[in-house]
Amino acid sequence: MSVTGTAFRYGDNVDTDVIIPARYLNTPERSELARHCMEDLDKDFVKKVRENDLIVAGNNFGCGSSREHAPIAILASGISCVIAASFARIFYRNAINIGLPIMECPAAAERISAGNRVTVDFQTGMIQNETTGETFQAAPFPDFVNEIICSGGLLQSLKDRGIAK
Repeated sequence: MSVTGTAFRYGDNVDTDVIIPARYLNTPERSELARHCMEDLDKDFVKKVRENDLIVAGNNFGCGSSREHAPIAILASGISCVIAASFARIFYRNAINIGLPIMECPAAAERISAGNRVTVDFQTGMIQNETTGETFQAAPFPDFVNEIICSGGLLQSLKDRGIAK
């Protein structure tokens, strides 16, 4: 599976309170979370983001609290993948659990600029900056992670395999 979209660029230490401010955590509605995604960091994000766009960031993306609301807000906003130099571990696992593809690739995170068109192939880990022609190699998802993401998250993956109802 691969996606192509336009990159939104952010720096290091983008925390979960910036991804989805705590004042919006009282709603379980994905569409409501999406309306407020990144608003304290980039007030125009929700006006500009389109289906299949990507977020590219520096080190420690998703640091802070362990709330699942952050990757849910990102996915619900239309973002198809987050590429970062590194991820906070709990954010990494929460993203996989809810079906948000994330790729750790320091070289791509450094070289991809806001507005670049980027294609990501999740099976090979290949990241292609269509704007500059540069190619980067991230570790591809292991089969079990790819299955979780393709199913739309851990719970759906378990249901698809008949393990959960």
